[in-house]
Amino acid sequence: MVWVFVYGTLLAGEDNHPVAAPYAARIEPGIVRGTLYDCGPYPGLVPSVDGGPVYGEWLHVTEEGLAAMDILEEYYGPGACNDYERVLLRDAETAREGWGYVWNDSRGCPPIPGGSWRRHRNSKSKRA
Repeated sequence: MVWVFVYGTLLAGEDNHPVAAPYAARIEPGIVRGTLYDCGPYPGLVPSVDGGPVYGEWLHVTEEGLAAMDILEEYYGPGACNDYERVLLRDAETAREGWGYVWNDSRGCPPIPGGSWRRHRNSKSKRA
């Protein structure tokens, strides 16, 4: 079993959560440091030790679950042409550490104020 920090469409109740749900033994709230960016239908995280809080969940998943998330996030391995990189992240408030799917830069997307994809997505849908 491994821990994976999720902050967007893999969160419980979000569109892609069914990809991880069959493999998840536990789900716990979490916070990492960085900046969240709005790429339209999904966010991207650029981690940074001096960044703001990014709110998400830690999923405790099997290796099969990690492999399923790798496919969804288009992560093919170190040095490959990946959409997201899979790196070790540390929770900002606990000693928990695990994998997370991140970007190296903003890719020209706007930052998400407050670091919460759910809150941001809900406010976008109210404006539409």
